[in-house]
Formats: sequence, C-alpha cells, structure tokens
Amino acid sequence: MDSASDLDRRFAFLAEIDGLKAVLRQNRTVAEGRRENSAEHSWHLALFALVLGDRVPGLNLGRVLAMLLVHDIVEVDAGDVPIHGVFDAAALALVEQAAAERIFGLLPPAQGERLLALWREFEAVETVEARFAKALDRLQPLLLNTLTGGGTWAENGLTEAQVMARYRPVIERGVPDLWPYVEAMIRRHYAGSAATA
Repeated sequence: MDSASDLDRRFAFLAEIDGLKAVLRQNRTVAEGRRENSAEHSWHLALFALVLGDRVPGLNLGRVLAMLLVHDIVEVDAGDVPIHGVFDAAALALVEQAAAERIFGLLPPAQGERLLALWREFEAVETVEARFAKALDRLQPLLLNTLTGGGTWAENGLTEAQVMARYRPVIERGVPDLWPYVEAMIRRHYAGSAATA
C-alpha cells in the first residue's frame, strides 16, 4: 500500500502536469482554428499511435503510448519551441533536461525514474518505439497543416522543399512505408496552394 507521502507526491505530479494545458503550440485545430495546447497534442499523438501502430512490426505499443504521454511534459517549464523557429538546440536541451528532472522528481523515486527514462528514450530516438513516437510527433502537425490552409508552413513562409527536408528524415526513419503517402499529402497541399495563388 502507498503511504500518504507517496500519494502526496503522485498527486503533486498530477497537479503540476495540468500546466501542459496552458502551453500553446503553433499548430491550429482543424475545427476551431485556435492554437492547440500541448496536452491536446499529446492526446492526439496517443491516438495516432493506436491507429498507426500496426505499421511497424514488433512494436511495443504500450511503451510508445507511455512515451507519447510524457514526451512534452517538460514544456510545463520550458514552453513549446516550434520546429520552424530559430533556437539554440544545446541550450534548449539543458532547459528541458532540468525541467524533466524537476517534474518527474515530484513522483516517488522509482516511478519518477521510470517516466524520466521514457522521456530520455524519446529524446535519444534510438529504439524502434522512440523512432515511431518521434515520427508521429512530426506527422501530427503535418496533418494539421495540410488541413488548415498550410498552418505553420504558411505562417513561416516555408517552401515545399523545406517541409520535405524537415519532416521526411524523421517520418521515414520511424515509419518507412508511410512516407510515400505523407509525401503525396505535402505535394497535394503545395499544388493546391499554387493553384489558388
């Protein structure tokens, strides 16, 4: 049985991560056109994994789901850094590492270490599960951009070549057989944009 202090730590963590709902991302929701928050993004990614998980043989889907639910928790402290923005990757890594240690450190030690290990696995992108999870993390905003008139691509003035360069390596590495379909989505979007320009 858990002690009261053990439960206090668990509930402190659960209260702290509610802050993820306040972290706004660049991507817009399809129905409302408002910026999505990081909690919604994580939920959406978990559903992406449930729907697309059979594309990777031997995948530990439970591990992927856990990874996707914790991968952005550091944004409670670090905020969201858009892929199309300019930032110092090394400095961001330090800020996110400190955030991970603080936030997962709220939990009882064994549980905190388990979740911190999942976060580190996602960041390292070395396992099949992490590569798949990282691919979905690129795929979800890509889909939203194609459904919202270009979304962040249009806002940041990205060319088709820039989009391909930023998304292809990660998606193709994590879900190789999915890339041709995704590439066609991008090409259709840019062909449609050119036709309406």
